[in-house]
Amino acid sequence: MDRIKPALLVAAGLLGACGVMTAAMASHGEDARNLAAISAMALAHAPALLAVALAGRGRIISAAALVMAMGCIVFVADLAARQWLGSALFPGAAPLGGGALILGWIGVALSAWGRTKG
Repeated sequence: MDRIKPALLVAAGLLGACGVMTAAMASHGEDARNLAAISAMALAHAPALLAVALAGRGRIISAAALVMAMGCIVFVADLAARQWLGSALFPGAAPLGGGALILGWIGVALSAWGRTKG
């Protein structure tokens, strides 16, 4: 976990900042659908990554958080590319990112069985 913690903190901080910025942009723009989705995804996952980085213990939850971070970054980047570049980041980026997010959350749930008492 010690090697993963800095990466999770960086991802949490950047996703949090991205979420706040895109929420502000969505409130001032006409075409705000992608911006609102970016904000929602980033602001939903940044605190979860922060919590794992600060309190998470174990390989399962650490791996789950890394998968979640990568999935969120790909998903948000795809929506940003669609918003500002007019096309997807790469074919299948959104489903790949979303699938990774789902797997990450399932990993969080499975980490309950990997914990020892005491």
